This record gives sequence, C-alpha cells and structure tokens, in this order.
Amino acid sequence: MTKTIPAYQRIKNAILDNIHSGKWQAGSAISTEMALATEFGVSRMTVNRALKELSEERVLERRQGSGTFVAQQQFNHTFVEVRNIAEDLKSANRDYEAKVVSKRAVTASLLDDELRRKFGIEETTNTPDTTLDNRSDTPVLYEVKIIHVADGQPIQFEERWVDAKKVPEFIEQNFTVVNTSDYLVAKIPLESGSYTIRALAAPNEVADALQIAPQSPTLVLRRQTYSAGQVVTFVKMWHAGDRYQFSGEL
Repeated sequence: MTKTIPAYQRIKNAILDNIHSGKWQAGSAISTEMALATEFGVSRMTVNRALKELSEERVLERRQGSGTFVAQQQFNHTFVEVRNIAEDLKSANRDYEAKVVSKRAVTASLLDDELRRKFGIEETTNTPDTTLDNRSDTPVLYEVKIIHVADGQPIQFEERWVDAKKVPEFIEQNFTVVNTSDYLVAKIPLESGSYTIRALAAPNEVADALQIAPQSPTLVLRRQTYSAGQVVTFVKMWHAGDRYQFSGEL
C-alpha cells in the first residue's frame, strides 16, 4: 500500500530533483510560487512552506522582489569530517585489506521501511507507470557490504547504501582499492551529517563477517550524510566489541 507524501514534500523533492539533474544550476531562478502552485495543484501557502524549508536548509535563496534562486554553494569540499578506517589503520602501521562481500543495485520494491524513510522513497505499486524514475525495475539505491581487515583480523563490517541517481557510478568502483567514503567525498559535496553509536548483539551475518560468535557484543556506528538537503548515503559500521573503541579529544 502506497503511503501518501505531503504536498509540500512532493514539491521539495521535485525542486531537489531539478537541482541534482542540472536543470536548475546554482544561481539560477526557479519557478515562481504561483507557477509551482498551478503545477502541483496546491495553494501558494503549501508552496511557500516547501520553499521556506529549502531556504533554511541552504538549498535555495529567497530574494525579496526578485524571486527564489538555487543557492551558490560556499564550499569546495566536505563540511563533514568522514573518518576513513583504511587511513586510520595504515597510520597505526597495521596491514590493511578490504574484502567486498557483496554489491548490488536495489529497486524500491526491495527496500525496508527504514531505508525508505532515510532516502524519502515511496513504496511501489502494481499500477503501470512508464516514467523512468517510477519503474519497478529502476535502481534507486546501491548497496555494498565490505569487511575491513587489520593484520588478518576483521575489524569492521560496513553496510552502505547510496542514492543511485546522485552517484550513478558508485557501484562500478573496485572497493578493494577505492575507499567508499573517499569516493563519495570526491564526487559530491557532503555538507552535513548525523550519527549514533549503539551496543548491539551481532546478528548471524555480522557475526560471520567479524568472525565472532552470534549475539556477541558489537559497537554499531550508524551515519547518514547529506548534500543539498537530501541523504546521499546511509551506512552501518559494525565493530567487534573487544577489538575496537571510539576516542577523540575535547
């Protein structure tokens, strides 16, 4: 059953799609409130909410008397420091290796509720739809699973999902050589992110990857990273509880 997306969110999604596809470049004016209200069959108040939120997210810039414009991005590289386990291990003089367990393109029908929410993806229906983005066989996310090994011992099991439209060549990379985080930072500006760290018992797949007993304690870092107000990547990084620790300076 398809969940109804609020009208203001549909407008936000359409504007973001136009920006990411290159239809609306940085600095260019977007459609007027009246034009958007007519296009989507909603009130100007609904359009105003969508534009207001995108302005607060620094995607758009509203200029009194002139209109609304795609914001000039004031960065050339990531605002977010994304830790790279390969570099961390190499800097500690440990022998590092990445083993790719699997990688695949994922269609909307295969997503669970968590991934749909993270990436703002609708559930598919059985209604025929000829538009490319809504076809049931069109990949919406790329998924990779990688074991990061130090001195022959698994240290981290990475499960990562990436927006297929925003980073179309991601799935083609050789991740035994190319680090996933490094590739994303190089390809698309990552302007913000959020993360949580939890202690969880290892499910069977994770236990096999980390070579620990099922239900052993693990530390799980879950992180989503944004560009232009949308999630570009979501990752779960599983660590054996007795082999890894998080530390820093205050």
